Amino acid sequence: QVQLVESGGGSVQAGGSLTISCAASGNPYTSYCMGWFRQAPGKEREVVATIYTGSGSTHYADSVKGRFTISQDNAKNTLYLQMNTLKPEDTAMYYCAAGLRPLCGLLPVFFNYWGQGTQVTVSS
Repeated sequence: QVQLVESGGGSVQAGGSLTISCAASGNPYTSYCMGWFRQAPGKEREVVATIYTGSGSTHYADSVKGRFTISQDNAKNTLYLQMNTLKPEDTAMYYCAAGLRPLCGLLPVFFNYWGQGTQVTVSS
């Protein structure tokens, strides 16, 4: 089993930056893919970015391309999401997820484990 704990969320002014983290515990070899999702009140959960744990290959939602960067620190078993040039529309609860399938999917259904989330609020 895999346990995920997010941290680093907070409030920031538009145009600012913030980096959130996801500490993972369990067997890292069982997770082929990890990702960040976000959900704003009244909206569906959507993918932000995904990364293949083995190759490091990444995918980003069009809305965050060029602004966000997903990365992993294998030694610390931690996933990161660096967020730059934040916009008010980025305001949401951000969730870390891990998938056991050999291929990364872009929908929540493809991920098996989830963290409790960390809130990111961007003011204008």
